[in-house]
Amino acid sequence: MSLEQLVANLSPEIYERLKAAVETGKWFDGNPLTEEQKAYALQAVFAWQAHHNAQPEHFTVAKGGEVHMKSKSELKQQYKQKIEISQQD
Repeated sequence: MSLEQLVANLSPEIYERLKAAVETGKWFDGNPLTEEQKAYALQAVFAWQAHHNAQPEHFTVAKGGEVHMKSKSELKQQYKQKIEISQQD
């Protein structure tokens, strides 16, 4: 199976689990990732982001493989909007 096929078959839920595993160093069941598993999971996360991430967060790989970083002012505006929305609910 090629990387393209693998990424095409990864659901958003699996992507989120892989991303969380890389961030925490543990699988969803609490077992730690080996260094090899972490490397492969990170590669899968970046590949998924490169193909699907149309709205990248602060520092991610955007759709098309471009590394995307938001400026401090962009982040402040984004969080200000989220706070305003949550206060309206």
